[in-house]
Amino acid sequence: MFGTSGIRGEVGTEVTADLALAVGRALASDGYDRLVVGRDARESGRFLTDALTAGIRECGSDVVDVGVASTPTVARSVAPLEADAGVVITASHNPAEDNGIKLWQPSGQAFDEERRTAIAERVRTETYSLVPWDGIGELTRAESKRPRQRHVSAIQDAVETADAGLEELSVVVDVGNGTGGVTADALYDLGCSVQTLNAQPDGRFPARPSEPTAETLETLQLTVDATGADLGVAHDGDADRMVAVDDRGEFVPKDLLLALFARETAGDGDLVAAPLNTSLAVDDALERAGASVTRTPVGDVYVAERATEPDVVFGGEPSGAWIWPEQTLCPDGPLAACRLASLVARRGPLSSLVDSLETYPIRRDSIPVDDREAVMDGVEAAVRERDETFDAMDGIRIERDGGWTLVRPSGTERVVRVTAEARSAGRADELFEDARTLVLDAVQ
Repeated sequence: MFGTSGIRGEVGTEVTADLALAVGRALASDGYDRLVVGRDARESGRFLTDALTAGIRECGSDVVDVGVASTPTVARSVAPLEADAGVVITASHNPAEDNGIKLWQPSGQAFDEERRTAIAERVRTETYSLVPWDGIGELTRAESKRPRQRHVSAIQDAVETADAGLEELSVVVDVGNGTGGVTADALYDLGCSVQTLNAQPDGRFPARPSEPTAETLETLQLTVDATGADLGVAHDGDADRMVAVDDRGEFVPKDLLLALFARETAGDGDLVAAPLNTSLAVDDALERAGASVTRTPVGDVYVAERATEPDVVFGGEPSGAWIWPEQTLCPDGPLAACRLASLVARRGPLSSLVDSLETYPIRRDSIPVDDREAVMDGVEAAVRERDETFDAMDGIRIERDGGWTLVRPSGTERVVRVTAEARSAGRADELFEDARTLVLDAVQ
């Protein structure tokens, strides 16, 4: 029922009011007595919120409804509102026809596997603790703009407001018709000149697809270039992700954005949590700072779990999820946007910062398969027969001379993904073809 980013799927088939009601009942029955609930701008979120909160109250727990809000705003509201958990009705970067449910701990960390499993088991077995009429939970509305204002204040506290030049910075924010308008508020309050694109929340995402990519952010890139802005930032539908456009109007590769954040945050002996498919550019950037990468499975929930360890000062994923554990364990797109603005104010143009990083050729492919598990078993057997050392944390990752390969089954599609990176194009091609052959041989 739960993926690494919660429940997600098409409304009316995979995600229904019945499912939301069941999750609400399960949360209350599992001992969560007070829950903060918010949603993104999708119209389907209205009835899913109604169903979820009905299930929570039906089993005796209370609800604080914060309305339409970004995922990090809701996650950051759980502890201040003295709740036991938070729920966001959102499908994040998925298209308009989808919706979903994300669950959050008071620390801002997503529900871990144990907590997810407990809720899923209650839903599967319909093990609920319904209460009589005089024991139902209460529903209250959070003060209109208070959660958003609290989020903005937290960002201001995290960013050095005395940074030289921050008040002279010009930033274009592409909200993408989602809930990331808090970014514009925070940047404005920090002194930046702010221009917004697609700032009206609209769950149909009429301006561009919810997922911000180099292909979907053409308007942002043109706007930054035409206006002479210092940078542009963009969010997905619930603003847990943030990507960037530099002062030349060029999309910043997300691996390089991860390297910049990591290099700026980590010092001697520190660790940065990043998934197995992260570029060598991050390792190289951290090596110069005396820091290093600790690898996780793919998925920001795993990055957040690793970020709870004391030596980890930052966690990031090339999807656009950025975590500063001293602030929150939730990926916080608005915080990342303001941290990036601060970095540019202190270190100079984003284009120059990107150009200062080493980059390496990377090859990727997705191979259709009927049985992902059988194919991965075949790949592992072949690697073992070669007597090669590999990491099976999430797929099969092999460190090779001058590079690495990763063969990993998709969690949502019937494909196996092949990735290879090396310090030269020829070596990258060689490693990629070898890994691809392993998969094709296993398919036969």
